[in-house]
Amino acid sequence: MQVPSSHPSKSAPGLFNQGAGLLQAQEMTQLDTDSSPLETVQFQGNYIGQMEMYADAATVAEYLDAHQGWFGRCARPMSVEPIGENGYALTVGRFGSLNLEIEPRIGLHLLPQDQGIYRIETIPVPGFEPKGYEVDFQASMTLCENGPENAPQDAQVERATHVEWDLTLCTLVQMPRFIQALPHSLVKASGDKLLNQIVRQVSRRLTKKVQEDFHNRLNLPVPSSAKKGFWQR
Repeated sequence: MQVPSSHPSKSAPGLFNQGAGLLQAQEMTQLDTDSSPLETVQFQGNYIGQMEMYADAATVAEYLDAHQGWFGRCARPMSVEPIGENGYALTVGRFGSLNLEIEPRIGLHLLPQDQGIYRIETIPVPGFEPKGYEVDFQASMTLCENGPENAPQDAQVERATHVEWDLTLCTLVQMPRFIQALPHSLVKASGDKLLNQIVRQVSRRLTKKVQEDFHNRLNLPVPSSAKKGFWQR
């Protein structure tokens, strides 16, 4: 599973750079007096991916079960705060353009495994109310043990486990009136594209850190980055 490549305190590329020229002629005083309701736009993506672990499924499961030890460490530079025993409040980063800036913060519940299947779902963050956005995160991971076809010949690895994951991510963003001046198709396409870029960067970074953390602790070779997989469905 891999936050934008920049530090969370920096702004990522804006949602609506392509429409900047359309807004330059708008007077903010006129827009401020617009009494029309704010529009909520939905952005959604479906993704699948995998990461390879040079160990049997039982060893990988033991590591994943102890997420209190690795999740916060591997999620950096994202900000992570625990929620109970199996939950985390995750601050992904700051994104904004054209006076629209959002720093998404979501609660994730890492459910205990069920016959080798792990699920992650959205939960409320205690004492926090998101302003102008909602996030629905639904993911699952499956452990598939097999032979170490991709392991180096001198690694002396007897078994390998593919961690296959899929994610459905939906965000609802309340658009300021000046953003509503843009064509809806442009807003939607730009937002979906940015969402895909963020998920791709986050999943690749998290995959790399989890693999390094797991294999280094067991004195095993780290799988090549060429073997990592990420696809949008």
